[in-house]
Amino acid sequence: MAGSWRARGFQAVLALALSSFLLAAFAGGASAASPPSGTVVVNFDVPVDPGSSDLMATALSMAKAGSAPAIVIEMNTPGGLLTDMTNIVSTIEQANLSGIPTYTYVPPNALAASAGSYIAMATNRIIMGPGSEIGPSTPIVEGGTPLEQNHTEGAMQSLMVSLAQKWGRNATAAQSMVASDIAFSAADAQRFHLVQGSATSLEDALSQLGLGQDYTVVQESTYDQFLSVLSDPNVSGILVFLGALALVLDLYHPTFVLSVAGAIALVAGLVGVEVVGASTLGLVVVLTGIALMFLELKLGHGFAMIGGAIIGGAGIFLLFQGVEFSTSLASFTQAEAVAVGGIGVLGGLYVRWVLWPLRAKRNLTGKEALVGKVAVTSSPLSPTGEVRVDGITWRARSASGNLEAGVHARVKGVEGLVLVVEKDQGTSP
Repeated sequence: MAGSWRARGFQAVLALALSSFLLAAFAGGASAASPPSGTVVVNFDVPVDPGSSDLMATALSMAKAGSAPAIVIEMNTPGGLLTDMTNIVSTIEQANLSGIPTYTYVPPNALAASAGSYIAMATNRIIMGPGSEIGPSTPIVEGGTPLEQNHTEGAMQSLMVSLAQKWGRNATAAQSMVASDIAFSAADAQRFHLVQGSATSLEDALSQLGLGQDYTVVQESTYDQFLSVLSDPNVSGILVFLGALALVLDLYHPTFVLSVAGAIALVAGLVGVEVVGASTLGLVVVLTGIALMFLELKLGHGFAMIGGAIIGGAGIFLLFQGVEFSTSLASFTQAEAVAVGGIGVLGGLYVRWVLWPLRAKRNLTGKEALVGKVAVTSSPLSPTGEVRVDGITWRARSASGNLEAGVHARVKGVEGLVLVVEKDQGTSP
């Protein structure tokens, strides 16, 4: 039995090592693209997160390598994380310092919402299509205090105003997108001098910018998409939690495939928590829940896993607390936390109702079933000898001194093929 547990533990460790290697190789596989032909057009039909931040850095590298005349961001985004928005604004500033102007084109019926509005405002010129919108731009500090919210909102107002003033736009209208959570249609944005043109297609916008029709489209790579998925603290927390759950259950049902899947999910989730800078408190609570789930391996009654699931669900909810973002997307954190907690509860009930009876049944049919039974010494135990239990003769060792033949002794344990017995005081010889 001990050897079996050691083998399963080795499988889990091996799976963790393999998953770490695969993720490291995957991350290292993001290579620079070949130099572009003409203008670099960034397909920004993505949220603002670590993936799109890496996308913009790649676009700048390509533009420099190919001496591109400009970078055009073709934008349709609901917004995202403020930290990555400021990273992208910094990339745009680097492009301008390198002599590469950056423009934003918002196609018909598309969005430059929330964090996207700051990125658009940082570019040299904004052109919008019919039916498109820019804003609203009010930041949100999830779970933050009113003071933290006010500080963040004040900082973002200053940033928006400075970006508008830099490119000669209406600073008052730009500030209202942050202070009053206002969105402007393409027509209103042009009327209030927030943008500098209207175009019905990318080719039309490129012509207005004097860039011609020679361009290369850049979009998120698989690596960027991987970062984008992990940048959601909810997803990271779920991966950590479900990965640990898979490893625990796999120790009951040894299948190397489940170990690898669980280990990859666990490692990927921890990477995501680091990428997004999620709440330390939330991570501690999630890991506490995981510790309780692994404690289930010792206890085996299911309650530790149920408790760990509930605590882990609360930790997933806390992971997003304190993260600053600006987005028009709703957060379903509570529903996700409840769903994950429910999955863990089902796992605990599975342990209690299915695995626990199976373990008890195995104990009843193995050597462990001898513990507690009364044996009769077939020969003197000084301290070793032989006893008979249920008509079968066993080697035995006395833990209560020498015993004569014919004495009743109770089995206290099993050491390999030797029974450990003590003189039974309640049974007459």
